[in-house]
Amino acid sequence: MFPYALAVCCALGSYSLSTLAQNARPRQVDATTKTTALADEPVIVSVAENETANEEARPIKALPSSGGAAMPRFQQLISGAIDERLGSHYRWGATGPNRFDCSGFVWATFHSVGIDFERGSARTLWGRFEAPAATEQFKFGNLVFFSGLRHVGIVADEHGFYHASRHHGVVYAPFNEYWLKRIDGFRRVPLPAQLPHTD
Repeated sequence: MFPYALAVCCALGSYSLSTLAQNARPRQVDATTKTTALADEPVIVSVAENETANEEARPIKALPSSGGAAMPRFQQLISGAIDERLGSHYRWGATGPNRFDCSGFVWATFHSVGIDFERGSARTLWGRFEAPAATEQFKFGNLVFFSGLRHVGIVADEHGFYHASRHHGVVYAPFNEYWLKRIDGFRRVPLPAQLPHTD
């Protein structure tokens, strides 16, 4: 009887933690939001299955950072795509629909809203896109790179980012001391001239 009761308790505990994590996830965090730091978060290496032959590919030109009328639409689409993937499990080399590695999560999120670019590792994405202005690094939708270009996520704001964590799956993480000291830099994904409608 004891092993059965222990198994039930473990299952309920896992479900409760999963539900709590999904309900407690902030979409875009403001200064009053309190989050738990994941100080022991490991560095995740992501390698795309179809790596581009030329890692030093010429950067893609992005639209001006102001983005005009496209920016609110971009934010709406990317927010929705991120929300759909939150809580998904981690799997190295995966691009979805229910499992992702870090660069697979980034690629699948942008791809699903019609912003298409070739799937690649974090290092490949770094070489492909231009850096934003220093004052716009923590702008929603920018890519943030860590640990020698071995990990990538999507900026929420100056307080945190979204990424595929090996131990936690697709989650929001705060820019705590652990992550801040590992940041390599930021890149801006170019927006198409016209964003798709999801009506």
